[in-house]
Amino acid sequence: MPEKLVEQITARDVDFAKWYTDIVKKADLIDYSSVRGCMILKPYGYALWENIQRELDLRFKAAGHENVYMPLFIPESLLQKEKEHVEGFAPEVAWVTHGGEEKLTERLCVRPTSETLFCELYANIIHSYRDLPKLYNQWCSVVRWEKTTRPFLRSLEFLWQEGHTAHVDEAEARGETLKMLDVYADFCREFLAIPVVKGRKTDKEKFAGARETYTIEAIMHDGKALQAGTTHYFGDGFARAFGIQFSDKDNKLQYVHQTSWGMSTRIIGAVIMVHSDDNGLSLPPKLAPVQVVIVPIAPHKSRVLEKAREVLEDVSAVARVKLDDSDKQSGWKFSEHEMRGVPVRLEIGPKDIEQGQATLVRRDTREKTAVPLKELSMKIPKLLKEIQAGMYERAKKRLEDGTHTAQNFDEFKDIIEREGGFIKAMWCGAQECEEIIKAETGATSRCMPHGQEAVGDECVCCGRPAKTLVYWGKAY
Repeated sequence: MPEKLVEQITARDVDFAKWYTDIVKKADLIDYSSVRGCMILKPYGYALWENIQRELDLRFKAAGHENVYMPLFIPESLLQKEKEHVEGFAPEVAWVTHGGEEKLTERLCVRPTSETLFCELYANIIHSYRDLPKLYNQWCSVVRWEKTTRPFLRSLEFLWQEGHTAHVDEAEARGETLKMLDVYADFCREFLAIPVVKGRKTDKEKFAGARETYTIEAIMHDGKALQAGTTHYFGDGFARAFGIQFSDKDNKLQYVHQTSWGMSTRIIGAVIMVHSDDNGLSLPPKLAPVQVVIVPIAPHKSRVLEKAREVLEDVSAVARVKLDDSDKQSGWKFSEHEMRGVPVRLEIGPKDIEQGQATLVRRDTREKTAVPLKELSMKIPKLLKEIQAGMYERAKKRLEDGTHTAQNFDEFKDIIEREGGFIKAMWCGAQECEEIIKAETGATSRCMPHGQEAVGDECVCCGRPAKTLVYWGKAY
């Protein structure tokens, strides 16, 4: 058992919820606001979102998307145009009823999502097939009046991106929906070191107003699932409600087919719950704001700080690096940077200087390696790559080990009670069975996975002939 440097974090196996909250606070990611359910993103927490935003934005633009910004407020009459959509969001909507001292003639909704705003824009700017496709994305905050909240996972206001696209036909729009799902899955795997299951939501769980919703589902350390990102195919439903038409090549009027897709600051909660441990945050190197922290040992001694600054200059060329030359004791520094999840700690002291080396310590495994100073700029990029790959492989194994198969309802109940995780089980397609499973076990359908397989012939709930395989699980 490795030494526990950070004592003020509740053990994960003792109280997972408290462990999570301790990390969020002790790693200095957020502070609580005076408004219930709203969080203050502190510099380190916001730096995580900036890195996520930067990487996703590059991927979106490589796929042909442009960024726009839409208003914060939505007139009630505009929101009411798509009946299913407004009914789906009604319980979570925050309303503005007054401007200054005057009562507004029409209530304004604080955007919970921006489909209606984009539809209004598209109705005004799309006229011909030559105007299509429209591939827009916006980075913004949204407000959803949640009853219970938890930092990153569920808050009244949160940051996200929402893509909204319009296309000439169903085939192109469906292609966009699945392409962006792959963008999200690749981003989670390559950048966040999080493996996911891709699939389609059941009709009960799909987005309000969507014809189909697709999702990437990740498994957390406590065996619960987390919906990490979603894409939606709308068909022409919104287009008909908002009159978004164009002249095709035969000069006939057609309705556009639309998509939307989004990922939010909730993904930071996923990073915490997939990778972190009882010593605090543990960050994949590609995400980490600081990839290497240099900690001088006995900095008051001759040449230690001078050499540390030389190392800083060399390593800065190959990694995001910070020199901690504060007057705190080395042990405190070790604990602080371990708590904050810095992937590599570089220690250098008088003995290291005599031997022309530094000590590299991995945050994920705590493995220590002595490296010649002249080789640091070559060794560190390789080490960061190894850490990134190692974190992914451990998360992948956890996903595999946490995925079970159930043939009948008794077996399903036993697994969800003893093991948790994902349960692969067949389903007849009836919403009634979904509701029974949720009521009796607390598990919901997470997705109907791509790459279907048959693990039985009968519905796990009712025993009738099965139509599809579903991943089930308790979720955040």
